[in-house]
Amino acid sequence: MGKGGMSQGGDERGEGEVNMAAWLLGVNNLKIQPFILPPLGPYDVRVGMKAVGICGSDVHYLKKLRCAHFIVKEPMVIGHECAGIIEEVGIEVKSLVPGDRVALEPGISCWRCQLCKEGRYNLCPDMKFFATPPVHGSLANQVVHPADLCFKLPDNVSLEEGAMCEPLSVGVHACRRANIGPESNVLIMGAGPIGLVTLLAARAFGAPRIVIVDVDDYRLSVAKDLGADGIVKVSTNTQDVAEEVVQIHKAMGARVDVTFDCAGFDKTMSTALSATSAGGKVCLVGMGHNEMMVPLTPAAAREVDVVGVFRYKNTWPLCIEFLRSGKIDVKPLITHRFGFSQQEVEEAFETSARGGTAIKVMFNL
Repeated sequence: MGKGGMSQGGDERGEGEVNMAAWLLGVNNLKIQPFILPPLGPYDVRVGMKAVGICGSDVHYLKKLRCAHFIVKEPMVIGHECAGIIEEVGIEVKSLVPGDRVALEPGISCWRCQLCKEGRYNLCPDMKFFATPPVHGSLANQVVHPADLCFKLPDNVSLEEGAMCEPLSVGVHACRRANIGPESNVLIMGAGPIGLVTLLAARAFGAPRIVIVDVDDYRLSVAKDLGADGIVKVSTNTQDVAEEVVQIHKAMGARVDVTFDCAGFDKTMSTALSATSAGGKVCLVGMGHNEMMVPLTPAAAREVDVVGVFRYKNTWPLCIEFLRSGKIDVKPLITHRFGFSQQEVEEAFETSARGGTAIKVMFNL
């Protein structure tokens, strides 16, 4: 079995209840089955899951058993965007008590390698990350997790908002990597969930003008409602890049200092490189294509920096503060809600995979 638990038998949950989880067993094959948790270590907590969101990577695993270079080779519990309530704490845990509401950061790094020691633990080669094979995820009644990766939620931040700290962290980390501030005009390629949280994060970081680009009218309308200063509908045809860059510049009405490509395709990256002003930055956030053909030389001649973005590091406290203070409101992104039954799990993933009006699909356990 994957790391972090076993499928045989069941884990007793107080009143004789069995700990159940959503297991990915094959292509388009999710089943709720018993999930034995690992023993509680001295610095661990046992968390009753209450809110779990569906990420695009979860859908990729369901449809193709892979996402980028991560491949599912054996049954795995799905899910990594989560929040819940502490049910038990290890003997050395001082910061949390049963009953605390927490948001969980899903990646456990080694803290021994050079990257971890430098603080860039998101790049740890031994990272154990919820629902990244072979590590089990968090769409379960309960999980065991290190206490230092469980962040207490203020009274005015809901568990659903706590679960949204995970996708929001991607936007926050991207803004940090790009040094977004009050002098940064921002272009965002893609108005999916990550593009939209990047929009919210960029505004919270002080970006004065934000333009967002997508192929879908509905998602662009959502972006406008969330505060985008300009929206540009584009095609999927690479031949249209030059014409669309003109439209983007017109919508921005100023130089494009930073572009976030939250899709990661040849077309979006080509547009990003072409639209970004000389001396600006392009941050590649989305991972749509593993290899791309893009006009890198003209961008290099204008000293446009290309910055990689992978997950996040040290973002949960800031995300929670943005939510507590009201500087960011993620609630409008949660468009669909489901319970935790076999039928609802299947319906939820199909809803997320279809797209349409679904932005963030959330389980309430």
